[in-house]
Amino acid sequence: MRTIRFLTAGESHGRALTGVLEGIPSGLPLCSDDIDRELKRRQTGYGRGGRMKIESDRVEILSGVRWGRTIGSPITLVIENKDWQNWHEAMSVDKQYNGCIEPVTRPRPGHADLAGALKYGVHDIRNILERSSARETAMRVALGAVCRRFLLEFDITVGSYVTSIGSVSINPQAKDLMSLFKKAEASPVRCPDREASKRMIELIDRALKEGDSLGGVFEVFALGVPPGLGSHIQWDRRLDGRLSQALMSIQAIKGVEVGLGFKMAERFGSEVMDEISYRHAEKSFSRKGNNAGGIEGGMTNGMPVIIRAAMKPIPTLKRPLKSVDIITKKSVRAAYERSDVCAVPAASVIGEAMMCLVLADAFLEKFGGDSIKETKQNYKSYLKSLRGF
Repeated sequence: MRTIRFLTAGESHGRALTGVLEGIPSGLPLCSDDIDRELKRRQTGYGRGGRMKIESDRVEILSGVRWGRTIGSPITLVIENKDWQNWHEAMSVDKQYNGCIEPVTRPRPGHADLAGALKYGVHDIRNILERSSARETAMRVALGAVCRRFLLEFDITVGSYVTSIGSVSINPQAKDLMSLFKKAEASPVRCPDREASKRMIELIDRALKEGDSLGGVFEVFALGVPPGLGSHIQWDRRLDGRLSQALMSIQAIKGVEVGLGFKMAERFGSEVMDEISYRHAEKSFSRKGNNAGGIEGGMTNGMPVIIRAAMKPIPTLKRPLKSVDIITKKSVRAAYERSDVCAVPAASVIGEAMMCLVLADAFLEKFGGDSIKETKQNYKSYLKSLRGF
């Protein structure tokens, strides 16, 4: 049973995005600035589209917090869509505005358009694209920011960086994850390799000029995670599975791997298993490497958790691909909606949010507590037991 539960609601051009987060203990210091800071990070990145010039996301906390601290009840967040002023009739809930805007009937290849129209039996694709839009992830980042604030109480930090955009990849880097993260934060494409960043920007400029789009790969990591989160006893409790599903749920993500991932399949077992040693002074176990990405048997092993995700190019193109009009059945060019050229930097921030949500869930699943004080007591007791193992 999940300890953390959340739901998001709202359309891309609707009045607002809404989210409800349940399971955060009482007593956690929390203010809107903690969330707005992460929302701003999501909106940065070279290759973003015109929507970012309109929206400057800020959250309003409607429930679950009193006088700067959580009270244990569901936390409700709202992010207003500033573009609503241009869409209040086209996206109105009132039937009097029915037909005030032309229906979208030309599905975009690679998007949810056609599959959603067939599934829900609608002939106006806007009913699908408004919800399937990555605009929804703004609320996921907001909810993830609450969980990030929770994890920081236990010295668990989450970060990310971009390793490739299109055909441009970073050179092999030393695995000082926090150093890579800090370098990425200073890069327009969230890439820790300065030379690769320049070539990524050049490639994005080329895609923009040609009316095309680009995808890429990013890594998300968590430091300070204790051993024992997740479980081996059932398929849906394995933490690597939960994290993989969470990242795969981000729009346009088509591949996920943990640690060394697919490269493990190319090597002998003796080359990829992380050998175990014991540090007598610290009374703790350690590993020579971290090819497992911090997870063995569906459980954290005390090493940094590392997960990698591949994002396909955005399917909305300024030079649309061939499609078929769902009404006339004639060959047409796909519809164009305002979009990004490359959103990999933003996707990495969204990946952080999803990791925070999953780790907070797994953390509370193990340590429980209706208040932060109680959770900390349980956690300290567990850490003490590890030192005496």
